[in-house]
Amino acid sequence: SCMSFIAHEPSSDVVIDLIDAVAVLGSFPALAGATMVVRRGEIVLLRGPNGAGKTTLLKLCAGLIPLERGQGHVLGIDLKNDRELVRQRVGVIGHNNGLYADLTVTENVRFWGRTVGASASEVDAALHRMGLNGRLADLTVSRLSAGQKRRTALAGLVARRAELWLLDEPHAGLDASGRDELDQ
Repeated sequence: SCMSFIAHEPSSDVVIDLIDAVAVLGSFPALAGATMVVRRGEIVLLRGPNGAGKTTLLKLCAGLIPLERGQGHVLGIDLKNDRELVRQRVGVIGHNNGLYADLTVTENVRFWGRTVGASASEVDAALHRMGLNGRLADLTVSRLSAGQKRRTALAGLVARRAELWLLDEPHAGLDASGRDELDQ
């Protein structure tokens, strides 16, 4: 199992800076003493066994769980003081893709694009970029294959202009062309 951090042209060279970061879930330290630096344009792949803290690290960097101890900055934002701002600028795709099953592909991507004021042409470009134009655009997510769902989630990140992409199992469900598109 793995996850990736993909930096997309943030305002500073360093997009993730953790020093002895500790995250606690309940009373259990799910992440203890993580130190890492990720710079703009880098792709970082983390591998490890189940329970090693990969998903917890992703959630911490996305501002979804608090930094208990240590230091952490994402896109120059302090994880201890302003996690909400991190969440606005970072895109996350987990195991479930974060899609609404009863909405169409276009409606899902439009929803995520609207969170940042994306235009209709930006939404169309995101759909096209991920190969979701044509008949796929009008299908409800519940009717899609796993790979098509993943492509829809990725198009949502494009439409919402995420500066940093945090992807849990990034290639899950994607065919060879989808993996190549994501890697580019």
